[in-house]
Amino acid sequence: MQIVLISGLSGSGKSIALNVLEDAGYFVVDNLPATLLPQLVATLRGSGYQRVAVAVDVRSGGSIAALPQQLQMVRGIVRDVRFIFLEARDDTLIARFSETRRRHPLAEGGVSLGEAIHQERDALAQIAELGHRIDTSDMHANTLRTWIKDFIDVEAESGMTLMFQSFGFKYGIPMDADLVFDVRCLPNPHYDPMLRPLTGRDKPVIDFLEKVPEVGRMAEDIRRFVANWLPSYLRDNRSYLTVAVGCTGGQHRSVYIAEWLARRFKDSAQVLVRHRSAARRDADRAAAGK
Repeated sequence: MQIVLISGLSGSGKSIALNVLEDAGYFVVDNLPATLLPQLVATLRGSGYQRVAVAVDVRSGGSIAALPQQLQMVRGIVRDVRFIFLEARDDTLIARFSETRRRHPLAEGGVSLGEAIHQERDALAQIAELGHRIDTSDMHANTLRTWIKDFIDVEAESGMTLMFQSFGFKYGIPMDADLVFDVRCLPNPHYDPMLRPLTGRDKPVIDFLEKVPEVGRMAEDIRRFVANWLPSYLRDNRSYLTVAVGCTGGQHRSVYIAEWLARRFKDSAQVLVRHRSAARRDADRAAAGK
């Protein structure tokens, strides 16, 4: 049996995630009080359900505080339990609520939308650390759908899921990053007109960067740091660790190093690699019909 737990901030994309899972054949339960989670799992397991997705968030009231304990109980029943926590910046959440004209679940009794978002973020702060965090700020819905599919496709094994994520500093540091490395000090292929439209996954860019000794030293230093401290994160019972690598635009240097790191760790951990800024540019081009 596989359980996928969805939580996060209101307006961060939980409905999109649940729709993806339902389309993938999961039995979906939305807005479940956290205290009922073990009972639900035991009942569905006894009924023969193999894949179940459950959304638990602040709509269930004070019971959300019991989620860490209930999650531990569920892991005693089912081995393959995955937890996705969705979040986004305040300005993104405010814009989404303004566009949809929906009411925030905590925006009542004279509480403003901004105050409600802050209250919800505080209430979920400890819960966020338990899951695989995804920052959906400025993210297109199709990108989130793809990332959810990638996450549930990872094989269930003991150990940690290690994600290497490239990003562009000009778009802001992703909120879901556990470790952030800045590689803007490295030579930038952007200034070569032939390399500018390419990415760090294209051979001409790879060849350019591999010829620069500083790039190799930077990549190896990051690899060594992650490798040295990974056991400590495992001892802390962390199931997910996101290593973010940033350059100016998130197109060349950070993409190359994220891919390089993913290859180095593929035999020692469950590895995912994502390119946040590249996905944003591709989605923008598709939306513009280019």
